[in-house]
Amino acid sequence: MDQLKNFTDVKHPVLKRDLTILRETTTLPERFRSAVKRISNVLAVEISKEFDLIEKEIDTPLEKTSGFFLDVDVVLVPVLRAGLGMVSGFLSVLPNAKVGHIGLQRDENTLEPIEYYYKTPKDLNKSKIILLDPMLATGGSSLAAISFLKKKGAKDIVFACLVAAPEGVKLLYKEHPEVKIFGAALDRELNDKGYILPGLGDAGDRTFGTL
Repeated sequence: MDQLKNFTDVKHPVLKRDLTILRETTTLPERFRSAVKRISNVLAVEISKEFDLIEKEIDTPLEKTSGFFLDVDVVLVPVLRAGLGMVSGFLSVLPNAKVGHIGLQRDENTLEPIEYYYKTPKDLNKSKIILLDPMLATGGSSLAAISFLKKKGAKDIVFACLVAAPEGVKLLYKEHPEVKIFGAALDRELNDKGYILPGLGDAGDRTFGTL
């Protein structure tokens, strides 16, 4: 389906194993956080496959040789608070990345996002922005976050999540077709409360033990 073509379902055995850990009701916060970090590692590697490189001469202990460096300024932007759980996994792969933050709270009645915090580095127009949010459900908060980033000058945005619903992927494609989405799974649907099925529950509560 064309409306889903912007979603990349990242295939990796370790990722699929860790996604199962996240889905299980009995998984405790410590194990949940570890699985989120490992999945974020894999997503970071997959996303960075498209990064440009520059070649420079370096010294090894024995001789000079050619080395390669990433030719990109990366800014990670987790959506508070659940997105914080993905940051360390991405930083372990992209240690030079800067980190901004967007705080959005979903209205439980309207399901619309409400902004309560925003802080990112300057010159977003020169950076590769990786927006981090474990759940792409209705797509409302993701749309709001992308809109905030674009207002601040961001032009190159990638979205990384753990699981997504078709409804959210379709909405992002409709409003921001240039934004590529990378995730561990494209789940079946949303329920009448806007939660992803089969999903993994509330990622923020399960990460921080606030159930």
